[in-house]
Amino acid sequence: MTTQTQKPISFLVRMKFAEEDRSEIQSMLGPLTEASRQEPGCITYVPHWLQGESATLVIYEQYRDSEALEAHRASKHFQQYAVSGLYQKMREREVEDLIAAV
Repeated sequence: MTTQTQKPISFLVRMKFAEEDRSEIQSMLGPLTEASRQEPGCITYVPHWLQGESATLVIYEQYRDSEALEAHRASKHFQQYAVSGLYQKMREREVEDLIAAV
């Protein structure tokens, strides 16, 4: 019997903010990123400012499996810095699900 290995869950989150909110957004990213990277199921959590669009934030995230992603979304730091912080300031949000090519 062969056991199928579950591939990690990967996606990009793209958020647009008002230019005047950038420093406040930046101050939330530090603790959110640090705590997210310490989660046992988090493989990668890397926020980027989009070059040429200084108020657009792109976060590349990768989790071991769906349970790890759910744990991330239920975490205190996600609720504090994303749901009650970033989400309250964002003007647009788009999620792009990724499928590993190899």
